[in-house]
Amino acid sequence: MSRMSDIDPELTCRLTRRGMLGVAAGATAAALLGAAAPTAGAATATGTDAAAGGRGRPVLPPGRLGIQLYSLRDKVSTLGFAPVFAELRKYGYDEVEFAGYTQGSAGPITLAQLRRLARDHGLTPIGSHVGYYADDPNAYTFADNLTKVLDDAQALGLKHIGTASGPFRYGSTVDAWKRAAEEFNTYGAAAKARGMKFYQHNHSDEFGFASDDPRVRLYDVLLAETDPDLVFLEMDIFWAYAGQFRFSKRPDGSAAPFEPLDYVLRQPHRYPLFHVKDGVSDPSNEFGYRMTDVGDGDIDYQRFISAVTRLRGERLAHHWQAEHDNPVESFAFARKSSAHLHSLREKC
Repeated sequence: MSRMSDIDPELTCRLTRRGMLGVAAGATAAALLGAAAPTAGAATATGTDAAAGGRGRPVLPPGRLGIQLYSLRDKVSTLGFAPVFAELRKYGYDEVEFAGYTQGSAGPITLAQLRRLARDHGLTPIGSHVGYYADDPNAYTFADNLTKVLDDAQALGLKHIGTASGPFRYGSTVDAWKRAAEEFNTYGAAAKARGMKFYQHNHSDEFGFASDDPRVRLYDVLLAETDPDLVFLEMDIFWAYAGQFRFSKRPDGSAAPFEPLDYVLRQPHRYPLFHVKDGVSDPSNEFGYRMTDVGDGDIDYQRFISAVTRLRGERLAHHWQAEHDNPVESFAFARKSSAHLHSLREKC
């Protein structure tokens, strides 16, 4: 009797992809990431290997699928955290990322209760978004209440604590971003002292150009001026590609192409977290994409995630958080996104 059906697909894939691990970023990004045909909805609906485009090992590493709870704020506000967590576990999620610790929750809840609820539903709180600064000195932000922010993150057992605010506090000049980067280094050092990683989550504007030097991309200033041992990044992949659409030319019209994946492949250790958010290509839209459920758009996550996790030692080093800013139906979004991402298989 043939034993072909018993062969471990992960082992088979490893044997047929020798030389892929540790590939140089610049030489491979274009080949690894291209515009995906909008057929991913079939994989979402069926979860089959055929629809996912391969029969190798799962693209998504085990235990690393999370969701940004902002996507489910409507359900949390009406049902509370416990029913939402129960649904997420049923859909196959492993982790949750907070955007505040109430999300308008139905009824009061303490951090200890929130941590226990997540644990009881088999979910790991992995990170949270907190404001960078505010005019109010009592505001719950890194700049105004760093100790309290870190106390709360520690109480929840978070491994990461970050902000979705861009480093525009002092403007968009090179020196303004250097000044913000120094503050990020301070927050990163304080977080590290407590066993956590401080991170910044991008939107598209970070990929624009310095107002005083249009040759300089602001995101490059952030990377260069922050300590790589103290400040980490959560790439929102949708917004990174929106940034590519918006800022592949300098203000004078000269070409300035860039590939978001290249940033990750050059410094994978700086990207412990990702937001997996999808979009349908639409050049008439100011951002180049219309946001949609994961798997229904044109961002090729089979290729993007594979490119990162195939790097030597990186498969389990990252956390992938599904997100949609305004889903039509948030539970349906969460269910479809998980089904699609779990269905993806590496192409050997």
